[in-house]
Amino acid sequence: MSTQESYPIDVDAIREEFPILQRNVGGDVTIPGPDEGDDTPLVYLDNGATSQTPDTVVDAIADYYRTYNSNVHRGIHHLSQEASVAYEEAHDRVAEFIGANGREEIVFTKNTTESENLVAYAWGLNELGPGDSVVLTQMEHHASLVTWQQIGKKTGADVRFIRVDAEGRLDMDHARELVDDSTKMVSVVHVSNTLGTINPVSDLADLAHDHGAYIFVDGAQSVPNRPVDVQAIDADFFAFSGHKMCGPTGIGVLYGKEEILEEMEPYLYGGDMIRRVSYDDATWEDLPWKFEAGTPPIAQGVGLHAAIDYLDDIGMENIQRHEEQLVEYAYDELTAFDDVEIYGPPGDDRGGLVAFNLDGVHAHDLSSIVNDYGVAIRAGDHCTQPLHDTLGVAASARASFYLYNTREEIDVLVDAVDEARQLFG
Repeated sequence: MSTQESYPIDVDAIREEFPILQRNVGGDVTIPGPDEGDDTPLVYLDNGATSQTPDTVVDAIADYYRTYNSNVHRGIHHLSQEASVAYEEAHDRVAEFIGANGREEIVFTKNTTESENLVAYAWGLNELGPGDSVVLTQMEHHASLVTWQQIGKKTGADVRFIRVDAEGRLDMDHARELVDDSTKMVSVVHVSNTLGTINPVSDLADLAHDHGAYIFVDGAQSVPNRPVDVQAIDADFFAFSGHKMCGPTGIGVLYGKEEILEEMEPYLYGGDMIRRVSYDDATWEDLPWKFEAGTPPIAQGVGLHAAIDYLDDIGMENIQRHEEQLVEYAYDELTAFDDVEIYGPPGDDRGGLVAFNLDGVHAHDLSSIVNDYGVAIRAGDHCTQPLHDTLGVAASARASFYLYNTREEIDVLVDAVDEARQLFG
């Protein structure tokens, strides 16, 4: 692929929607926002952790607070009705975006981690026991790995891990060995936040269902940047976060097949999830509200709705193609250095991120050097500590790309890495 090919999206116009991308950095970090000492253009390549938010989403949230801020489902007055309609329509929009049957299958949480915990505690504690197994992968985020690990300890269920091969892909022969008639849940990340591996989640769903098990797909790194259809995948549960897809922090989504959610008991109690209560007992509201206790993330739901509209206007296929171009370019440029190691599959077959190390340089030191160039990347184990242990490294640097990034920004990263090579060479 020639790096001179035009982008599949209008990146210049998109960047105008994100004022933060116009700022300089480098001043006093104890003073939030632009500072007189800021003199280096920001290159934001930490999108796998949190994406930036366009004006249209910020405006939608501000409009909620300025014009119809009210609690939902609890008032007859006009503002409460407006807020309730907007909040319910946000569920409808999410359902449409990921191919769910309707709002009954869409539960708002505060992030992907809470979605994992909701299923683990509301379903896992009641359904798992000694002799059962839960199958994960070696590339799972701590949100999945630790949650099911601890549920296994509480219930006596065995927790198993599908191996990752030398290229960073799942060993599907090993998966077929591990998933058997004792398996009740397969929980797998859709796109690895460290390796960039795009896992065959539909095949894993078929494997799980062949043995009467459910599958939970962690879509935190897939929904923001590629089309997702939960029914085509045949996922029983699917989770993602608003803040990685141009939306606000504080909102996540749990998709669950309606018939499964109906059978599950609530995870949290109180407020909007209650239909009737006495001193002796209580009954629960219909889906999805029975899983949304207390005052829900109303403003965040409004913001997520706006973010989905924004992404759909650009086109998820276009966003995917743009990220594929960027990650292939970054992979090729970084692997041109013989002392840089990138983890995971080749650049033409991965999600929009590269985790890498420079020989003899700790990832934290590398991140500090590229920060001097205004480049924001992540350094550490990316909440995949066991995977890093398997790779034989304590940490890695990670650059992750999104719809507003450019090849020129990757060039700045590459120049910064080269500077580190010279300093430590």
